[in-house]
Amino acid sequence: MLTLPDLTPLLAWYEESKRDLPWRHTKDPYRIWVSEIMLQQTRVEAVLPYYRRFLDTLPTVKALAEAPADLLLKLWEGLGYYSRVRNMQRAANSIMTEHGGNFPDTYEDIRALCGIGDYTAGAIASFAFGLPHPAVDGNVLRVTARLLAFTENILAPASKKLLTAAVAKELAGHAPDVFNQALMELGATVCLPNGTPKCEVCPLADRCQARMLGKTDTIPLRAKPAPRKKEARTVLILRINDTVVLRKRPETGLLSGLFEPLCLDGKQTTAEVAATLQGMGLSPLRIAPIGEAKHIFTHLEWHMTGFEVQLDICDAAKLPDGCFLAPREEIDTRYALPSAYRFYRPYL
Repeated sequence: MLTLPDLTPLLAWYEESKRDLPWRHTKDPYRIWVSEIMLQQTRVEAVLPYYRRFLDTLPTVKALAEAPADLLLKLWEGLGYYSRVRNMQRAANSIMTEHGGNFPDTYEDIRALCGIGDYTAGAIASFAFGLPHPAVDGNVLRVTARLLAFTENILAPASKKLLTAAVAKELAGHAPDVFNQALMELGATVCLPNGTPKCEVCPLADRCQARMLGKTDTIPLRAKPAPRKKEARTVLILRINDTVVLRKRPETGLLSGLFEPLCLDGKQTTAEVAATLQGMGLSPLRIAPIGEAKHIFTHLEWHMTGFEVQLDICDAAKLPDGCFLAPREEIDTRYALPSAYRFYRPYL
């Protein structure tokens, strides 16, 4: 079994240097859960306003369980990875039906909730209930790999198991909530990725094997991801007076249940857009290019070309199936649009 060095200096550093974050001022498992799900693959600075707005609107598990789907997606609009909030609502329903509305207080029951993995279960169990379970996220994997000069792929299941066991062993002698948060904080603010750790201010620099060996730029090792698929799309901002054409995406698949402007497969020219719309029975009065944009998903890239199109008032009755007219003043308050279209949002 791997053995971490004594991490006592880390705890004193954490008490002096930790960021003042709202979810660190509560033991409410619901609020901690919301923060942990939002923070998955999202920067703290981006999460803060969403966290406050979400909890102001849905302050309890019951409120989350009963929230309309469109409201839920609107509250999450811009955070991306929308399956996270859908799984949260499924988990909230389970809490209401299987736990009498009370957030479960054992690691096993927390882990059994929809959308909660080993890390999130460990975080909630330790932060809210003080249970001795490790919370090993990407930051913690990076910190422990460098401390131990661990040269295997840290994302491999066997590697994660070894490093998690090392954290669990060291955790036994400390307060679980402080210990877990201190390791995470170190990885988030000091032991940074991509070969740029701030070793000069690290409280564990004198016991970090990767630093001693001059290998902080190569540790941790991560397997290279598969190349992303690239798709060309043509985004049409169709306008009829002060309304814009939107449609709702299917309830399953990428960006499910969100609203979007009309999009065409492939990259089309102005003349091709005109011909396509005329083929739909529409009468474009004006077509203006509005620029190109790219959005990167985990395994996919969209390369988009945009046009703003003024349609004839008579076209309101001829829109393609699933499309409808949305008043422009309602776009910000009523309809959840994916951040993939952020570049084109001003035209909506």
